[in-house]
Amino acid sequence: MFRTLTTLLLAFALAHTATAADFTPSAPPGPYRVGLHVRQQYDRARVYQHPRNPVTAQATSGDRSRPLQTLIWYPAIGTGGALTYRDYVTTVATEEEFSRMPDQVRRATDALVETRPAEVQRDLASPVRALRDAPERPGKFPIVIYAPSHSAYAIENVDLCEYLASHGYIVIATPSLGLRSHTMTASLEGAEAQADDIGFLVGYAQTLAQADTNRIAVVGHSWGSLASVLAAARDDRIRALVTLDGSLRAAYDYVNGGPRAAGYVTPERLGIPLLYMTRLQDEGAIGSELLARMRYADVYLATLDAASHMDFSSWSLRMAPDAAFGKRTRAQSAQAYGAMARMVERFLDARLRNDAPARRQLDDALAANRPPAGFVSFAIKRATGTPPTLDTFLEQLGQQGFEHIAAIYDRLHAQNPDLALDPLQTHDWGMKLLRERRAADAMQVFRLGVKLYPERFDFLYDGLGQAYEATGERDAAIANYRQALALEPGQAHARERLGALGVQ
Repeated sequence: MFRTLTTLLLAFALAHTATAADFTPSAPPGPYRVGLHVRQQYDRARVYQHPRNPVTAQATSGDRSRPLQTLIWYPAIGTGGALTYRDYVTTVATEEEFSRMPDQVRRATDALVETRPAEVQRDLASPVRALRDAPERPGKFPIVIYAPSHSAYAIENVDLCEYLASHGYIVIATPSLGLRSHTMTASLEGAEAQADDIGFLVGYAQTLAQADTNRIAVVGHSWGSLASVLAAARDDRIRALVTLDGSLRAAYDYVNGGPRAAGYVTPERLGIPLLYMTRLQDEGAIGSELLARMRYADVYLATLDAASHMDFSSWSLRMAPDAAFGKRTRAQSAQAYGAMARMVERFLDARLRNDAPARRQLDDALAANRPPAGFVSFAIKRATGTPPTLDTFLEQLGQQGFEHIAAIYDRLHAQNPDLALDPLQTHDWGMKLLRERRAADAMQVFRLGVKLYPERFDFLYDGLGQAYEATGERDAAIANYRQALALEPGQAHARERLGALGVQ
């Protein structure tokens, strides 16, 4: 059950007031300077360009691999190239075409912003926090992968990305691309394409000297939150999730276990903490099927005092005309955005870094039963236990010993029937233990195998015979070799071993 949260430990300090010409989130920066790298790379395992241009029908020249222009925000030292918000906007021109010349980039950027109102034009010239290619600060920092919304640019939430980097995170983002074009398809296939991009970035993070790759989270906005759930269900290196007004509520049929859902999105594969942030208008339509199914993870639900979906995107807040804010002002939206950023940082500190003060502050706030500043409500659905997965199986086996393997397996399999030992997998496991001279442990694995498959698979009985023989239990070895031959008279190894043991 969700318990209404009351106080969040730290108040959301208002550092600046946003004006029409200057969007300034209300979350104060952290202690680190922020650097920015822009890397142009391809995922060469996937094709992106069609053989012929879908517009001109001419043959495609050049690399057809999936382009993933990657922005990396990181804790920095020293100085680097000072940037304005317009410098961020120029990256849009090369998200798909890395070979564009500077004048082409300039013209494409002009076309993107020239119709914007005067207040937006002024904001384009405002400085941002990041410094281009500033020296990287020594040390190891957790990774946050940012997944943009449907067809959105990698710079969709640069203010959040800079903010997290200033608090000691490495933040990595690529654009939201569809399967074969920048236009995302509203389908499971499209979401899985973005999920694969997240997986690519998880791999790319392994190459970064600053990266603490044991601590990886994904923050997704709107459609990107759907992709992040898919990615986390497939990659257990992802240790926490944040969804910002996510599409789980609109596309829940892809993750609810129904006929259109991705079969791998299961409660067992989502045993990691989740911060689900939404706005008041959507409360009660939050993809409750998924949240209810995530019973092996703590799920935080925060309802932001926000007027619209765009309040979760600094691109939208910066590029929207004043009239788009309705009864609210840009300054009020900036304050809500700052509250969102602060909540994300507190959650990541507590659950990804396992920072004890941050964890205690969140827990104390929940117990106080009052929403933090900027939020209408804050609640938590506590995990009900450990996910019955292979990792849990191995962890308990390592703690309790192989003599308890059958009891551990039976208990976890009863909770999760999908957790099942394949006979070939079992045989391979036992043989590896034998090669490592762990015959007693191998015997327990093979005994579990023949228990699961008592009248099939001669090779399991043959393996059990080898384990007994290695431990000096001649009679038990003979009995199991004979059973292997009974199941498969052509079992050459069992016949050979019986002969070596003096048995006809």
